[in-house]
Amino acid sequence: MAHRMSRVAVVGVFFCAGLLHAQFLSIPGFGGKAKTAAALDDARIGSGLKEALSVGTQKAVRLVDQPGGYLDNEAIKILVPQNLRPVEKVFRGVGQGARVDEFVASMNHAAESAAPEAETIFADAVTEMTIDDARKLLNGGDTSITEYFKSKTSVRLATAFRPHVEAAMSKNGVTQQYQTLVGQVPWTPFGNSASLDINTYVVTKALDGLFYMLGQQEKEIRTNPAARTTALLKQVFGH
Repeated sequence: MAHRMSRVAVVGVFFCAGLLHAQFLSIPGFGGKAKTAAALDDARIGSGLKEALSVGTQKAVRLVDQPGGYLDNEAIKILVPQNLRPVEKVFRGVGQGARVDEFVASMNHAAESAAPEAETIFADAVTEMTIDDARKLLNGGDTSITEYFKSKTSVRLATAFRPHVEAAMSKNGVTQQYQTLVGQVPWTPFGNSASLDINTYVVTKALDGLFYMLGQQEKEIRTNPAARTTALLKQVFGH
């Protein structure tokens, strides 16, 4: 009889413990680990993703649209086009590296001058994100939001960047510098470098750098609690 009563007592203890645990998790501020994306309502997920994009894009643009934003960042610095690398090697080999450096700096400054155009385009794209998009992206990879955003804005960004890049390249004589690099070493096997549209090259690299920086911001928000600077970001990305 005592043994039976002991078993009943044990079952009762576990039952009560289960009830207490469930009540504990229901208290605001607890049970965060148990919360999943499915437990968040669609409106909150959508708002959280849009806020993440707003925070991330604004910071990414600020990081690249300042002097040295591209040039001083080795991760996104625009280098001499690949098919002109033999020309660069020749110039540096004969003590003309400063001319190559000037060319590289001018390309990067052109990208920096165009970057502010991204802010409005990014802001418009944020408002176009659907609830279905948001729910899928919340549980995506570290840069899934960035990749989605890239697919939605790249064409508009390229169109907006190009006039600024062309103006900066013309003002600083970058196109002429490019033609000089191509023309002064005619015997170097650099393929069809003469036909390369240097403005398109700079625009493309500028966008690559911008989305790289946006991806870094997304990774921070997803993985680093300190980067979740608002209550909504903490709630949506803290599950």
